[in-house]
Amino acid sequence: MKKHNVLLFVFAALIVLACKTAEPVAIEEPMPPPPAQGHNGPVLSVAFSPDGSRFLTGSTDSTIKYWVTGTGELIRTIRAHGSWVNSLAFSPDGDYFLSSGASDRTVKLWETETGELIRTFTGHEAMVTSVAFSPDGRQILSGSVDKTVRLWDRASGRTVRTFWGDLGMVTSAVFSPDARYIIFTDQTPSLGNFAATLKFYDPYTGRETRTFSRFRESIYSISFSPNGHYFLFGLGDGTIKMFEESTGREIRVLSGHTGWVHSACFSPDGRQILSGAGAGDNTIKLWDSSTGREVRTFTGHAGWVISVAFSPDGSQILSGAYDNTARLWNARTGEIIRVFGTEHPRP
Repeated sequence: MKKHNVLLFVFAALIVLACKTAEPVAIEEPMPPPPAQGHNGPVLSVAFSPDGSRFLTGSTDSTIKYWVTGTGELIRTIRAHGSWVNSLAFSPDGDYFLSSGASDRTVKLWETETGELIRTFTGHEAMVTSVAFSPDGRQILSGSVDKTVRLWDRASGRTVRTFWGDLGMVTSAVFSPDARYIIFTDQTPSLGNFAATLKFYDPYTGRETRTFSRFRESIYSISFSPNGHYFLFGLGDGTIKMFEESTGREIRVLSGHTGWVHSACFSPDGRQILSGAGAGDNTIKLWDSSTGREVRTFTGHAGWVISVAFSPDGSQILSGAYDNTARLWNARTGEIIRVFGTEHPRP
């Protein structure tokens, strides 16, 4: 019996010793999935910072994302409007940026480096489709489906002037490079009965200076050449039209897209034109502005291309599309440098 007790004691002692000296067993917890970098909805707007080192993307997922151009690093995600982010624009010095929303009907001013909301501009009665800074950065322009364009004072948030369209919604509104004019689209919202005009106004007096006759297609994405001598816009028939500012004369028509041209702009030196289209086309095209010749077609998006932009030096192109991605391209070779987000093909 004693021998049995001794054996039990020795066995218990060995167990205690083992518990004291054995290394603890590490139980591996499953690693959480990495945070989603891209958007969870179509990318409706893209914009390069004035120095090209950063860029913004805005989406139907109600967020704005702020990225490093060179590395693709996501710096910040801002939940901005609670609904679609339709338009983005940097201030000329890059210290601020603007965003416009759909259901909240507002324009918001943000500090670029901190992501802090500086001011919310309210007054529009429907979705805000377009935002832009004046060339000196002191004023803000916004266009809306409520048939108006508003000119705002950036510092106070006060509405300086309201411009009214005759037909219906405003899809694009911009300043001329010298700030002598603002130009905006005025068009019917009906998909079955397109009618659109372009209106020029003096931002200081509020006086209408010129109206272009009606077009039978929707107009998108007005852009001035850097010297202000020309302007262009994309149309629902797949063309881009270029006009001389001083005379209002149509200079050329760029044809090649097979779907609506949602976005078009001049390169920083004015020598080239960039366009993006949807409705099954889903391509980006680069054009020679002096001849209208197509230089290159960029393919890769699996959905409508909604927004395109040149980098400030013209060497890169940024695009946003309905496939939930933004893409960075080499403007000279047409190669994709980087894809931001996970592709979700949409017709």
